[in-house]
Amino acid sequence: MKVYLCGPINGRSDDDCKGWREYAKERLPDTLDPMDRDYRGRELEPGIAKEIVENDKLDIQQSDALLVFYDKPSVGTSMEVYMAHGMGKRIVLVDKSGKPLSPWLMYHSHEVHKSLDEAIASLA
Repeated sequence: MKVYLCGPINGRSDDDCKGWREYAKERLPDTLDPMDRDYRGRELEPGIAKEIVENDKLDIQQSDALLVFYDKPSVGTSMEVYMAHGMGKRIVLVDKSGKPLSPWLMYHSHEVHKSLDEAIASLA
């Protein structure tokens, strides 16, 4: 199963963006990681928005599932979840926010877990 690693990137530290993704990649055999194309700091350059979004959309199309790490609201993450759900992809969410989830996020997620290990086990 090919898993797209979905979660906030914009304005985040390396550890925030990469820590959980590297952990997941060590445990899942086939992943697609948008951090392989780290655009942080370049988001406002001409043409970059299209490149970011089109590459992420292509990864989602090629995936079977999304592993979503949710610790704070993110427009990009929400749009990726919505798009993937509409394409029939399996959405497995890790809720680390400590706050009530949006009904929209709950509705579009097939599973919600409190730990990354539980979510990974569900996808393995």
